[in-house]
Amino acid sequence: MRALYPGSFDPLTLGHLDLIERSARLFDSVMVAVLQNPSKQPAFGLEQRLGQIRSATAHLSGVEVGSFDGLTVDFAARSQAQVILRGLRALSDFEFELQIAHTNHSLAPQVETLFLATAVHHSFLSSSVVKEVARFGGDVRHMVPAGVAEDLTRLFNRTSA
Repeated sequence: MRALYPGSFDPLTLGHLDLIERSARLFDSVMVAVLQNPSKQPAFGLEQRLGQIRSATAHLSGVEVGSFDGLTVDFAARSQAQVILRGLRALSDFEFELQIAHTNHSLAPQVETLFLATAVHHSFLSSSVVKEVARFGGDVRHMVPAGVAEDLTRLFNRTSA
């Protein structure tokens, strides 16, 4: 069975990576797909985010990295995924994610949504929080893969990651 894990991944956090690693044990293959969202101005360009994810997941078999625009369910069909993975950090995520899952089901009832709870020690992480900490010179090495920490340091012109 093939799973799709979509997101903006701007940047990839250790919470994202935890979900990717866990889903790689559950599914035959996992497509990690970066959504090209025209309404967002990402800190990192598409190719850089794809590279960050490829580097961080190189140790995993069965994980592919790609990108898409448009509806997630359409990309799920094109990539032959039967499941869309979504992470839940806190109860506050659930209402939004459930609405998206119901919408996706109404568009493509053959595609299931699976919610995975984020590991407790990553539950505070979000890409927005990571960027904010990095912007003000905080240490993000416990929040993101090493390569992403280096990229954030360069992005915000800091001397150490």
